[in-house]
Amino acid sequence: MDEEYDVIVLGTGLKECILSGLLSVDGLKVLHMDRNDYYGGESTSLNLIQLWKKFRGSDKPPAHLGSSRDYNVDMIPKFIMANGALVRVLIHTDVTKYLYFKAVDGSFVYNKGKVHKVPATDMEALKSPLMGIFEKRRARKFFIYVQDYKEEDPKTHEGMDLTRVTTRELIAKYGLDDNTVDFIGHALALQRDDRYLNEPALDTVKRMKLYAESLARFQGGSPYIYPLYGLGELPQAFARLSAVYGGTYMLNKPECKVEFDEEGKVCGVTSEGETAKCKKVVCDPSYLPNKVRKVGKVARAICIMSHPIPNTNDSHSVQVILPQKQLGRRSDMYLFCCSYSHNVAPKGKFIAFVSTEAETDQPEIELKPGLELLGPVDEIFYDVYDRYEPVNEPSLDNCFISTSYDATTHFESTVIDVLNMYSMITGKVLDLNVDLSAASAAEE
Repeated sequence: MDEEYDVIVLGTGLKECILSGLLSVDGLKVLHMDRNDYYGGESTSLNLIQLWKKFRGSDKPPAHLGSSRDYNVDMIPKFIMANGALVRVLIHTDVTKYLYFKAVDGSFVYNKGKVHKVPATDMEALKSPLMGIFEKRRARKFFIYVQDYKEEDPKTHEGMDLTRVTTRELIAKYGLDDNTVDFIGHALALQRDDRYLNEPALDTVKRMKLYAESLARFQGGSPYIYPLYGLGELPQAFARLSAVYGGTYMLNKPECKVEFDEEGKVCGVTSEGETAKCKKVVCDPSYLPNKVRKVGKVARAICIMSHPIPNTNDSHSVQVILPQKQLGRRSDMYLFCCSYSHNVAPKGKFIAFVSTEAETDQPEIELKPGLELLGPVDEIFYDVYDRYEPVNEPSLDNCFISTSYDATTHFESTVIDVLNMYSMITGKVLDLNVDLSAASAAEE
């Protein structure tokens, strides 16, 4: 182990694995270690026995739930936007050859106590029960504007500079009501709170376009895809990729103590009495607890059910977003459901997650609006975890620390963190202009 590496990566969480893969492909010499004896860190995938051990302290799940190894329950479940940045990163690194994706059936939004399909195009807007007849026409015009908008073609801008005009001003021009704005902002543009209304509209328009383009990609009921056997496949796929490029992976390495020189720059990592030298360290917050601060916590419920979520057209995989305003909260709530159709549970079983940024210390009460949408559940586990973000200055200590995973059930915020870290580590921007069709072979 006493060699010198360009980068040592600590923790095999999703973010760390993606970075390790990207850096290996760039020709850097990478050593990747984890104190656990399994891949995935916080974002690991558990079978039924592991799930029982973690939440119930016993290794005897009830027999009626079926075989333990038929379960792959992701601890940080997130759907992948079909045309989003993560798919581009997967194609860029060619890791798609190790993964099989399947389209996600449904994308829904909670509005006035009911669950509705998210309308993403001008035609869907006309059919949606979310809006009255006049509002539908106004929404349709807005959707057409967004669909036709091209950043590089001023003729499509209708005289508005979206780097200056705020989202609120753009929406006012089309006369849309608060109700419509709510589902557009939170379920289409996937904004996590309402700050976006006072920010330049370009970001929201781009997010809406991404949603619509992703939806068109697989002709399914949603813009999302998900790997067969769950996200636990991703870290392992990146581990394989890294090995192909000469990276070294070591699991079950206790301690992993980061060593610093007299200037406070990282110089290596010690485990079991041996030190590997390096120029830079990439890790999750748990490896450098004195260089991060707590910024919040996520409350969530994990449920095993024997039926799909009601009112979602029997979708076997689905996301439902509950915008904060609908619940009188400061942050959105998310429902994620996946099933045997993605091989994450035995036949007839569904895994549902309800998650949100915790605003109280009582997850059972706080998650109620989401849980009420699920119908009867066979088993339920509650969990609260802290979210951390780095406070160090990477240019001084060469430590690059990822931010903890948020409550969202889609990947967009996670990938932004990875791409920012990549740029800080390498000093360059990752080129994501790839041939998107490379990831479509494996839907079915």
